Amino acid sequence: MSSATQRIGLTGGIGSGKSTVARMLVGCGATLVDADAIARQVTAPGGAAVKEIASQFGDDVITTEGALDRDRMRQLAFNDPAARQRLEAIIHPLVSQETLRQAGLAAKAGSPCIVFDIPLLVESGRWRQQLDQVLVVDCSEATQIARVMAREEGRSGWTRDVVEKNHGWPSQPCRAAGGRRYLHL
Repeated sequence: MSSATQRIGLTGGIGSGKSTVARMLVGCGATLVDADAIARQVTAPGGAAVKEIASQFGDDVITTEGALDRDRMRQLAFNDPAARQRLEAIIHPLVSQETLRQAGLAAKAGSPCIVFDIPLLVESGRWRQQLDQVLVVDCSEATQIARVMAREEGRSGWTRDVVEKNHGWPSQPCRAAGGRRYLHL
């Protein structure tokens, strides 16, 4: 990758405002590589992860359209840490591979800045050494909960309890950063 390409990691908890910050950076000329969008792609009908997910968890976690049934899998994964680890072992390598492919294309096209929107960037430990900077987007937990509840209103599986218990507010290192750039590599 060209040394002229700035590589920025963007992270924060669900509902923290990562998407807003990402749009702002794209508006300034950055290329966005969105790990959540890639995860949705690999679990969509015909996605690279669907067959293995069905093999590991059964057809009842796959919709009639052939996509991952996110609500059903959310219930399973958040109630069973071993199931969550098995799911992540299927999805994360595929997301990583596509993330690197997209970043390579952006660098080759001469993008001056690539923003990697990765929700668990700090917690994963594997991304920091690949980035020039990490930006943490943060807000109060009450704001996060309100945003997620408003966005997901009416979807099954998205009760306030589920949001509060299972959607990982930023870890202590993120929280201590107060939403500022806290890591300079």
